[in-house]
Amino acid sequence: MKIQEILDELELNTGTFPRQALQQAIARRKQITPDLLNILEYAEQNVQELAHREGYMAHIYAMYLLAQFREKRAYPLIVRFFSAPGEISLELTGDVVTEGLGRILASVSGGDVGPMASLIENERANEYVRSAALDGLVTLFACGEKPRDEIVAYLQSLFRGKLARDYSFVWSGLVHASMRLYPGELVEDIERAFEDGLAQAGYVGFESVERALALGKQRMLRDLKEDRRYTFIEDTIEEMEWWACFDTPAEQLLPGWPEKIGRNDPCPCGSGKKYKRCCGRKRR
Repeated sequence: MKIQEILDELELNTGTFPRQALQQAIARRKQITPDLLNILEYAEQNVQELAHREGYMAHIYAMYLLAQFREKRAYPLIVRFFSAPGEISLELTGDVVTEGLGRILASVSGGDVGPMASLIENERANEYVRSAALDGLVTLFACGEKPRDEIVAYLQSLFRGKLARDYSFVWSGLVHASMRLYPGELVEDIERAFEDGLAQAGYVGFESVERALALGKQRMLRDLKEDRRYTFIEDTIEEMEWWACFDTPAEQLLPGWPEKIGRNDPCPCGSGKKYKRCCGRKRR
């Protein structure tokens, strides 16, 4: 495929996963990277226009591919895109914010926490985006890019003045990030956040913090480093192929299974796992 043919395949979601186009994009990384960066630059400069382009997905493919490529030039573009106020960035990326953004940011950061910190502290940015950036910091530690003490010191600065003490989901994200990194030094700050009604107990309650303390620092950090949710993006195809917006081919289904299975739906085999972690993984 020619580069333009690849880009054409990745522009819109037709309901079918563009495996071949992505394989070609990955194989021709050096040639296609400038075009992917151009797509991100266009997206961050035309957020409102993209909201009216039904099915447009080029910017999402670009984010994942450039994350897989560890392309640092994508970092400021992605940060600016997700700095848009309100929910527009969520509307344009679906589940990317809650399921992949932290890993994408970490993957393109080159270990530079500055842009992620600016996103976390940006009160105009969406609260779920800001929380995802906190996950990005945790990912940098989990992947060995940053020492724990440096990340924890920054988290403490958020507790102690860098975040406005108004209720926001970003506070829940801050508590969760602190818990994953072992909350020992931050217990008093976390307690105060709950006392002041800043964190959402339904997302991560203080009992979760207490369990982390009981498990101990060594166990918590070991578990974090083994958690796939805090790894760099390594394979765009693996990350995206089971998304609910793509059809599951009928020939891959077993008798009695629904025609469409979302990647986060319970697996029809009855295992209790998500489809992407069970039979969906086996059917690649």
